[in-house]
Amino acid sequence: MRVVAFALVIALLTPSVVSAITYDPADETSLTRGTVTSPANGTTIVSVQGYTFQGNTNRKKPARLIAAGERGQTKWVHNDEVNNGAWFFDVDPMPNGNLLVSSPRSGETVVYELNPETQERVWEKTFDIEDTHDVDVLSEDELVIANMREWNDSAGVSDDRIFVYNRTSGEVTWEWYFKNHFPADTDGGYNDDWSHVNDVDPVGDDKLALSPRNFDQVVVVDMETKNITHRLGSDDNYDVLNEQHNPDWMVSENGTPTLLVADSGNNRIVEYAYENRSETSHTDGEWVRTWTVGTGSLKWPRDADRLPNGNTLIVDTLNHRVIEVTPTGEVVWEYYATWGPYDAERIVHGDESANGPTIRDMNQSGTYDITGSANLTAGTGDEIGFAERMRATFSGTFLEEPLDDFATRWEHVTPWLRPVWMSGWDFVWAITAILLSLVWGGAELIAGRHRIGAAVQHIRQR
Repeated sequence: MRVVAFALVIALLTPSVVSAITYDPADETSLTRGTVTSPANGTTIVSVQGYTFQGNTNRKKPARLIAAGERGQTKWVHNDEVNNGAWFFDVDPMPNGNLLVSSPRSGETVVYELNPETQERVWEKTFDIEDTHDVDVLSEDELVIANMREWNDSAGVSDDRIFVYNRTSGEVTWEWYFKNHFPADTDGGYNDDWSHVNDVDPVGDDKLALSPRNFDQVVVVDMETKNITHRLGSDDNYDVLNEQHNPDWMVSENGTPTLLVADSGNNRIVEYAYENRSETSHTDGEWVRTWTVGTGSLKWPRDADRLPNGNTLIVDTLNHRVIEVTPTGEVVWEYYATWGPYDAERIVHGDESANGPTIRDMNQSGTYDITGSANLTAGTGDEIGFAERMRATFSGTFLEEPLDDFATRWEHVTPWLRPVWMSGWDFVWAITAILLSLVWGGAELIAGRHRIGAAVQHIRQR
């Protein structure tokens, strides 16, 4: 049995060893165009989160900002490894043509204005806050910041908040705490990453749209009263939203409030319209889903912006690409960018979806698949992955639901852990070899203890 176990472990590890020996970084196409049937009307800025573990950045999975041209050509790449362990999250075009960048690193968050022509910082500010995903310009002097993972250890509560910082005075001038507006048992109770608020957007009339990802909802807050005026979704109601990112507030031609959301946990992009039940009330209404695209093909999408031409710019994070799709889901522009893109902006249109029509304005409500992709596998190395194979194998059985949940977690977590030279299936075999070795070692340990016990007993009997 030892020989069989040893041979099996070696066989399982062989693909990984071969991949490590034969891997050549020069052969990896980490930044490349995909489908381009309709050239973009300007440059697309993509923030790439990259892979960092315990402050160390994997140089083969770098965090960076990328400018992609009209036909998907790479125009420039901005790398920044100051203080090590850098990520890039939200990047916003500013009215002066520069970019507002949020880049957490080493337990802090560096916010700066980047001149894309010179690649130099116009100004920067380091905040003693962790893993900040979004910072927006509120006024000429003010920034509004989504402050997640603000754990108050002495009180045992979360101090996750939204705050306004005045760059001129250097002071915080406004704060809004999630603990004051959500029950303490939301998302299972207070923890060090309670709300995971990943987005804050000014939406006019002194209101802010917020995305507390872990609460599975989007809320709009009145800055004067601090009341929540609109709420889409509720905690653990995954039929509506599941760990969403980057919601965009729009208003249709007839004045209907509308939200376009990257519904990450459900692997889709959705649009909801707020329908009033009476003509005079804005509180007695309900959200109605008017558009769904990408179910079954997107993997953990984290941004969606409506463009003025009616198309939608989507960041498909775990497929490592940015795509522009028509209202019926056809890909007309595609750019592959490893590792883990987070945000994308078409610079000429400014920030988010402010200039785009709603789906209802275009009479295109419905549910659509995504078609026309180049179907490249940048950053994955797989054609049919382990997660997809597991889902297909157990579909229609009593194990379908738990194994579907496991497959979803697998495809969301393992890409961040797998070495760049190892394919998804190589990683499966390597994990299997490790588990088999642990079981084998445990069995040998138990058998050895039994042999020692028998020998001791034999000696005592003599």
